[in-house]
Amino acid sequence: MSSILFDIKDNVAIITLNRPDKYNAFNREMALAMHEKLDECKASKNIRAIYISGAGKAFSSGQDLEEVSEPTNGVDVTVILKEHYNPIIKRIRKLEKPVVAAVNGVAAGAGANIALCCDIIVAAKSASFIQAFSKIGLIPDSGGTYFLPRLVGWQKASALFMLGDKISADEAERIGMIYKVFADEIFEQEAMKIALMLAQMPTKALAFTKAALNNSLVNNYEDQLHDEELLQERAGRTKDYQEGVQAFLEKRKPNFIGD
Repeated sequence: MSSILFDIKDNVAIITLNRPDKYNAFNREMALAMHEKLDECKASKNIRAIYISGAGKAFSSGQDLEEVSEPTNGVDVTVILKEHYNPIIKRIRKLEKPVVAAVNGVAAGAGANIALCCDIIVAAKSASFIQAFSKIGLIPDSGGTYFLPRLVGWQKASALFMLGDKISADEAERIGMIYKVFADEIFEQEAMKIALMLAQMPTKALAFTKAALNNSLVNNYEDQLHDEELLQERAGRTKDYQEGVQAFLEKRKPNFIGD
């Protein structure tokens, strides 16, 4: 069975990390399959939102350590970052469509940081987040040192990285790490509802919003104002903008087509 399951439902691409017996830990085959599916999401006009979750009890426990511990065939950690994880993070952030991370269980190490780079992160109440790197003598990677301080602040991120505390879904929501927590019994339904809603919204405007947020991480405020002008100009030329205004004037629900 494939380590990545892929389906499309109502313009939502559903990516399921599928190594449940390994708590969806990434190996090379799984990482490269993830690249392939994200590229498919980018290329398909039929896909307007992406939903990433895990099979079984975990979202992802991060790197499969068996892959790096084999005495003769072990993969160097630098190769893993360059060829496995960094391309995933870059694909998600550059993808001109909203990406929802539906964290159904434990998200540890690189698994946690893949979730944290997504546009909207929701979690089941029983889920948890662990920056597990210090436990094995490594530094946080997969964009963790970039995204987490911006989500929760320098001091909180520093402690989470160094101490490797296990953070509950409720705590993750409280400190601003994630958007929302849902009870386990309704989690999948509510998380998918968000993705389905995004898939019916003005896709290009959401992509421009994502671009503006990406730029805000390096811009000063004047550069950001300039970028907003350029992106708003592009948004104003879309068919969905015309439809949104017309629907507002006619007091009806807009029918966005993602163009």
